[in-house]
Amino acid sequence: MLYLLTYLSDGGDFFNLFRYISFRAGGAFLTALIFGFMFGKPLINVLRRKQGKGQPIRSDGPEGHFVKAGTPTMGGLLIVGALAFSTILWARMDNPFVLMVLFVTLSYAMIGFADDYAKVSKQSTDGVSGKVRLVLGFVVAALAGFWASYFHPEALSNELAFPIFKNLLVDLGFLFVPFAMLVIVGAANAVNFTDGLDGLAVMPVMIAAATFGIIAYAVGRVDFTEYLEVHYVPEAGEITIFCAALIGGGLGFLWYNAPPAAVFMGDTGSLALGGALGAIAVATKHEIVLSIVGGLFVMETLSVIIQVAYFKRTGKRVFLMAPIHHHYEKKGWSEPQIVIRFWIISLILAMIGLATLKVR
Repeated sequence: MLYLLTYLSDGGDFFNLFRYISFRAGGAFLTALIFGFMFGKPLINVLRRKQGKGQPIRSDGPEGHFVKAGTPTMGGLLIVGALAFSTILWARMDNPFVLMVLFVTLSYAMIGFADDYAKVSKQSTDGVSGKVRLVLGFVVAALAGFWASYFHPEALSNELAFPIFKNLLVDLGFLFVPFAMLVIVGAANAVNFTDGLDGLAVMPVMIAAATFGIIAYAVGRVDFTEYLEVHYVPEAGEITIFCAALIGGGLGFLWYNAPPAAVFMGDTGSLALGGALGAIAVATKHEIVLSIVGGLFVMETLSVIIQVAYFKRTGKRVFLMAPIHHHYEKKGWSEPQIVIRFWIISLILAMIGLATLKVR
């Protein structure tokens, strides 16, 4: 919206700054951060008053989690609200990729909100049916896949790009949309699995957002893509502003979610943020890199899949409890130890993911 101020510019004044993605990304970050600080406490008070007993705690969960009873959920509203407001304010809203990513984020937030509301209202860990959530998630992801395919340049449309190999493209054809659906839905549910400890999910999401903000900026500039020998995606650079807003909103939320959490993000936040990362990866043609940058989320998801599959086959467990962060709780690691060590792993993976931009 503020980009419209550039029409008042003669090319050498203050209004000209709004042409630059870097300037607007900084503005988006600060706006989302201030939004989080301003509305965090009032939102938590409303959620606590409306929810009463707060988020239901799993009876079969780690013993240390019962002290969290009464903590309100749906804190993802704070992140999504800050993210949406800041993006609309600072990004170009005629940009197809910004609209796509924002559409996925808000749609998944609504799915997550419905699930959280069902859990709180029934005071049960069973919310909306998993099948219903998956169907809705796949529908949203399908629309996003078609959206991305339509607006990608002809040379990249329906193509799968590989990191490291500068000229390797695989034409997925009509399979591109199902592939995009798997990326977006998979990312959303992977972040959802990771969101089990105070601050555990939000920091890796911010680290991934920062990484993809850099990637989006790079692939959206001809000069950068020529130097790095990566594929040029016109208009993708505007996604950087969305990523900056996500980081600002995430930090505003983490202020209240740091141990001991005053509020949980719930599915409202985890599905929205995971879906956003998946959509960004599809828009920038870096789907495979997401599996590296978001390796922590992949690890959490695989631990659940392995645990369920092995238990069904043998009646025994591979991990003391899944997702894997609960396994380490059972082994005696303190919650802050797990959270900080997993943050470190996320940062290392992000650096490896960024390195793929230059390794050709």
